[in-house]
Amino acid sequence: MMKKYKIYGKVVGLALAALTFTACADKWDDHYDSKGEGMNDASLWQAINENSNLSNFASVVKACGYDKALGSSQVFTVFAPTNDQFSAQEAQELIAAYQAEKGKVIEDDNTVIKEFIQNHIAMYNHSIAPTSNDSLVLMNGKKTTLTAKAFGDNTILTTNQHFANGILFTIQGKAKYFPTVFEYLRKDADLDSLASFFYNSRFYRKEFIPGRSVAGGIENGKTVYLDSVFVQQNDLWDYLWAYTNEEDSTYWMVVPTNKEWKKLIEEYEPYFNYDDQVRFRDSMLYTMPRLAIVDGTTFSRTMNSDAHLQDSALSTSAAEAYIYRESYWGNKNLHYYQFGGKSDENTQKPYAPTGIFSDTQDVICSNGIVKKSDNWKINKLNTFYQWIIVEAEGRTSIKEVSKIEENKEMKPTVRTIEREVMNDNKFHNKVWNNMFIEFEQVYSTVQHKVTFNIENVLSNIGYDIYLVTAPALANDSNATETELLPTKVNCYINYHNQQGETERKTLVTGKANNPQIVDYILLAEDFKFPTATFGLRESEPQVTLEVQTAVSSKEQSRKQFVRTLRIDCIMLVPHGISNVSEERFEVAPHGDGDTFFWLKK
Repeated sequence: MMKKYKIYGKVVGLALAALTFTACADKWDDHYDSKGEGMNDASLWQAINENSNLSNFASVVKACGYDKALGSSQVFTVFAPTNDQFSAQEAQELIAAYQAEKGKVIEDDNTVIKEFIQNHIAMYNHSIAPTSNDSLVLMNGKKTTLTAKAFGDNTILTTNQHFANGILFTIQGKAKYFPTVFEYLRKDADLDSLASFFYNSRFYRKEFIPGRSVAGGIENGKTVYLDSVFVQQNDLWDYLWAYTNEEDSTYWMVVPTNKEWKKLIEEYEPYFNYDDQVRFRDSMLYTMPRLAIVDGTTFSRTMNSDAHLQDSALSTSAAEAYIYRESYWGNKNLHYYQFGGKSDENTQKPYAPTGIFSDTQDVICSNGIVKKSDNWKINKLNTFYQWIIVEAEGRTSIKEVSKIEENKEMKPTVRTIEREVMNDNKFHNKVWNNMFIEFEQVYSTVQHKVTFNIENVLSNIGYDIYLVTAPALANDSNATETELLPTKVNCYINYHNQQGETERKTLVTGKANNPQIVDYILLAEDFKFPTATFGLRESEPQVTLEVQTAVSSKEQSRKQFVRTLRIDCIMLVPHGISNVSEERFEVAPHGDGDTFFWLKK
């Protein structure tokens, strides 16, 4: 199920319009208006430009156009590296880098602007005292410490020089820039493939916010802004619930190197082959395999303590609450995108030899860790290659039931009755979701048919398809002999071929169920769909399963079989999990008090 939550990203380079208060404290005014003892009437830019020991810094500021902002009435605090530790050659290299990116990216995304200029400037006045020990937010959104002696890791040489529009400090050496997890992706040549996906303009953009930007006047009928504020937005952050650009959050992200990315794309692309009639097919062919790789790779440290990670890791794509698991995956006891902490064959503890964090190279970022992997260990069975469970009682599960004409009106041949399995019944927790549908015959003279909708199938990947029937005893311990009789069914599956035309395939004919148990009837083994529907919003699903009674009138009259259907669910299970049956399911405890179904070996 596709997840979309519209949440705005962090504002980088936040600048507020001048605020006017009628009764402000002197200290507050000083913060915004640059008042203070020994204030010089010159602007910050004049002070920097006229200081011979800041000439290298001044050359970069001017080349990047920030001389205008630092010469305006807007208030800043500047931490300028002196020539002693910031050479003319370094300055020229930065200027060349700025020119190389100019016009190709928006100004705020220019590496030199973001990682050098804005990394040495904060909005408003920030003076220090002998006991100062503060956290300071710079124009690029980065946080650093400001003490009486140091700006981050840099020694402060001169302090609290007040000018008309702010305060100037000089520091020993340029400030180091620590990228966020998101920013690091495009700094590492080994991660080019992943970065191109995350920074693709289909998802990533910056939106200009005029109301929060500082206007500097009108030129040629248009407002010119001294300081422009943009809001970072990326649909992938919303999809993954992982805002890896945020400085006040901490994430770990397992990322594939280019070599691994190429290998995964080649493997995953055939799983997302949509038919030729699907709208935006080309976009889906690009996006879905790549989403399949990154979904489940990001871990919020808020949700994962050090102690917890020794046993299991809960990615931001996981669903903790039962109600969401049931909505996403068809059953509340299944949990995907969670690694370790359970005794099944598909996952291992995160730091085990086959765990997702093993053999990764850690890169420390400002808001977490990038874990580079050249040996991908995230199992698709624990992420996108999921069991598809169509509960018979689901709101959109039933496409239609068979009808018969009576008095010029089409009437259903069965009555649909929802049955519940109570907690004192021996079949409690053996019937999926403890609910099933009884299709009770209204007309005993005809065969009956129920058609189920099946969504989110992958292409060219093997499914074992099961029809799960429930016994009458699951709802009524006093069921009659007739109600305890088996039924027989024919089953057919409908799906789209590459051209978008519907094809129909017979799966079983005359297949009888065992009415004494929750019966897992194998309809097809290692069945592969030629086209995918994963992620599509379908008003009329391409894939449907028809279940039709196959009981003769003679068998019915002799009370050998009945035409009443009691269907628990339809299951499409990844091929390779053998012999799915009632006896092989258990409810197993999880370390966090959760429970889930798993298959006995």
